[in-house]
Amino acid sequence: MPFGFDALVAVLSARHGEIYWIFPPIVTAASLVGAALTYWIGQTAGDAGLPRLVPARYLERMKARLATTGVGALAAAAVMPPPFPLTAFQLTCGALDFDRRRFFLVFGVMRLVRFAVVALLARHYGDRLVWMLDAATLLQIVNADSLQSALRSLTLVGIAAASVMCAVVWSRTRPQLA
Repeated sequence: MPFGFDALVAVLSARHGEIYWIFPPIVTAASLVGAALTYWIGQTAGDAGLPRLVPARYLERMKARLATTGVGALAAAAVMPPPFPLTAFQLTCGALDFDRRRFFLVFGVMRLVRFAVVALLARHYGDRLVWMLDAATLLQIVNADSLQSALRSLTLVGIAAASVMCAVVWSRTRPQLA
């Protein structure tokens, strides 16, 4: 989920400002678990199976970037926000047998930097964030009829988009008949 970990760090750091420093390492560890799984899937698929998992428009650029800049490309990818295709990048690193130690060291450090910046910003601006997330304030904002209609429409569009994406992923990952 894009920005999911960032939102988690921001909310926790804003609500618990005195221990804001504990959240970035915890979330970084969770992010590394997801990265390990993705790296392993890419490694299992190998270079031959990679085109089925990563769109062609990204694949050649990522391979070239990894070949020329290596660790720098990985460091930049770890801190970039969506819509950067981080999962595709991790799959490519695994498929190309990028050095595992270097991958996890650089990825972990850069994710820690990203989450630490989010935690510091949330601690600094946390009172405003907590005020926005306060139940009474949120109810006042959400009770507007036009906003409720927009949220219903957005939910339906999201469900439709998720259904289409599931169908596309399912069709791409099925074994193809020769």
